[in-house]
Amino acid sequence: MGFSSQENPSLYFFFFFLLCLSTVSAYTNTSSNNGVEGGRRELASWRCNWFRGSWVYDVTYPLYDPYKCPFIDPQFNCKKYGRPDNLYLKYRWQPSSCSLPRFNGLYFLRKMRGKKIMFVGDSLSTNMWQSLACLIHSWVPNARYTLLRQKGLASLTFEDYGVTLKLYRTQFLVDLDAENVGRVLKLDSIKQGKMWRGMDVLIFNSWHWWTHIDHIQPWDYMEDGNRLYKDMNRLVAYYKGMTTWARWVNAFVNPSKTKVFFNGVSPVHYDGRDWGEPMKSCKSQTQPFYGRKYPGGPPVAWVILNKVFRRLKKPVYWLDITGLSQLRKDAHPSAYSGNHPGNDCSHWCLPGLPDTWNVLFYSALFS
Repeated sequence: MGFSSQENPSLYFFFFFLLCLSTVSAYTNTSSNNGVEGGRRELASWRCNWFRGSWVYDVTYPLYDPYKCPFIDPQFNCKKYGRPDNLYLKYRWQPSSCSLPRFNGLYFLRKMRGKKIMFVGDSLSTNMWQSLACLIHSWVPNARYTLLRQKGLASLTFEDYGVTLKLYRTQFLVDLDAENVGRVLKLDSIKQGKMWRGMDVLIFNSWHWWTHIDHIQPWDYMEDGNRLYKDMNRLVAYYKGMTTWARWVNAFVNPSKTKVFFNGVSPVHYDGRDWGEPMKSCKSQTQPFYGRKYPGGPPVAWVILNKVFRRLKKPVYWLDITGLSQLRKDAHPSAYSGNHPGNDCSHWCLPGLPDTWNVLFYSALFS
C-alpha cells in the first residue's frame, strides 16, 4: 500500500474544468427539469416543479407542537431552549404552479403498514428522521411505539401499524475504518452497506463532514484504491465517495422492493455575504431571504451530486431541497440549542425546515 500527500493532478484539473463549465447551467437546468436523467428522478409532477416556489405565511403552521413530541433531541429543540420568536415556525413552502399535499400521518401509517424506512447519513439525517417521527406522532399521539437507540443506530416502531423508522448514522456513506496507521476513510468501500439492505425505503444524505478539518476531522488518512493519502482536495474526495455510493445503489438495490431517495445538500448560513448581509450570520435572523435569486448561488457539492447521479442505473428520487433551504437563514438553532454550544447555523430547528423536506418526501412517496 502506497502513501501520498496529494491527489492525482490530472483528475484534479479535469474535475474542476467540468465544474467551471457546468455550475451555473446545471443549477438552472435541473431546477426546471421534470423528467428523468440517468438514474435520477426529479420530484415534480409533469405540470409542476415542486422545488420552484416561495415561502408563504401560514397561520396553521407549525405542523406539530414541539412540547408534545417526545423524539426531538436538545440540539434541535429551539423553543425548549429559549428561542423567543415564533415567525420562523409559520412558513410553508408553496410551489409556483401547484400545491403540495398536506402531510397526513394516519394515511402514511396505513399506506406503509409493515414496512421499514431507513435514513442513512449524518446529523442532518437525524434532523429529518426526528421531524418525520414528530409529524406522524402528531396524528396518532396515543399510538403505542417502541424507541431503541444505540451507538450509530436508532429504531422507532409504531406498534399498531408495524411501521419502523430507522436511522443509520454515517458521516460519509463510504467506510471509515480503524487500522494500524490510524483512522482511514475508504473512498472506494461501502462494507457498511449490508446494514441498509432489506429496507422498503432508503433516504441518504452526506456532505457536511467532508469539509471538516483539524480537531473535528474524524479521519487520519484517505484511501483510494491501494493508496493512502494524508489529505486530498475535499471536492474530489466527495466526488469519489459519492461515485462509490452510486455503484452500491446500482449493484444492490432492487427497485421493485426498495425506493431510494437522496436528500440534497443542506446549506449553512454562517456567512452573511451569501445573502447580501456581510456582517451577519444566522444569529437573530427571523425571516427568510425574499429575493428572486439567492446571491450565494448553488453549493459546489450540489453540482457534484448532479454529475454523480448520471452514473446511476437504478431510480433514485432526488429531494432537491438546496435552493428552498438556502432561503431559510432564519430556521437554524443558532444559540438556542441544548447541546451545540455557540452559533449553530448548520442544523435546523424542530418544528421547522426539515418538516418541509418530509412533506416533499411524503408527496413523492405517494405520488
